[in-house]
Amino acid sequence: MPLDPQIEALLAQMVEQGARAPESMTVAENRAMIEEFAGLGGPPAQLARVEDTTAPGQEGDIPVRVYVPPGDGPLPVVVFYHGGGWVIGSLDSHDAVCRALAARSGCLVAAVDYRLAPEHRFPAAVDDAYAALTWAGEKIGGFGGDPGRLAVAGDSAGGNLAAVVSQLAKERGGPRVAFQLLIYPATDRFDDSPSMSENVAGPLLSRAWIEWFYGCYLHSPDQGADPRFSPGRHDDLGGLPPALLVTAEFDPLRDQGAAYVGKLRQAGVDAELLAVDGMIHGFISMIGVVDKARETLDRAGDALRAALA
Repeated sequence: MPLDPQIEALLAQMVEQGARAPESMTVAENRAMIEEFAGLGGPPAQLARVEDTTAPGQEGDIPVRVYVPPGDGPLPVVVFYHGGGWVIGSLDSHDAVCRALAARSGCLVAAVDYRLAPEHRFPAAVDDAYAALTWAGEKIGGFGGDPGRLAVAGDSAGGNLAAVVSQLAKERGGPRVAFQLLIYPATDRFDDSPSMSENVAGPLLSRAWIEWFYGCYLHSPDQGADPRFSPGRHDDLGGLPPALLVTAEFDPLRDQGAAYVGKLRQAGVDAELLAVDGMIHGFISMIGVVDKARETLDRAGDALRAALA
């Protein structure tokens, strides 16, 4: 299918505004850019309350923002990791997404502000992501959540972290994760599938920008084979939680996401692939201006509600 007309209009607007190739920009400039994109999330969904707190990490406290929708009794819980290539993104850049996900799913959403590269390289983000999951399993009841109904979710690098912590929780006997919502996750550092070639120049996420992120996050290329970075390369995927994995048609990461679903299924995991036509990487953050983004987030919220009922 062609690019969605609403996506095409957004990309044209970026060109008119003189948008530069992100891989040619500094880390600070990239971080400012993703914060500007937050405006595409539209008006914030109204919730019962939003509360900032912290979870203890190996190198200090990890900021966590708790989104509580209306509802009685302990609510199911989603630990959410934002995207941004392990280098950019924040609680604020994904605030609209987390609010909408909480409202649609009826789940308490705990968004994690893990440490970013290049100041904190691999595996700092993984360590923080897992520490926050462990904290949620122990402490989220104090915020009105039910730790017995716990899911993980994330987009892009956040989807990568959600997949990784699901594997680590199984290996380490950590909190029981009941469901994974993985939105166009990075799953294999060495993927060279057709979507990587078809979308080498984007739109938006190009292969050059992907390599820029890898260079900021990893100490060396060989770390890309570590399952804590490439969860699709793990040799034992059996026993993982059911998953919904979302891909975008015009995304370099499309095929590695689909391949991860295939590997999960081969290992006996209940995994569903939601392939969204006409979309680009990052589209879930555009729920304020792109109809298919809202529809996809609604489906994700419904999947969480059903899985954690």
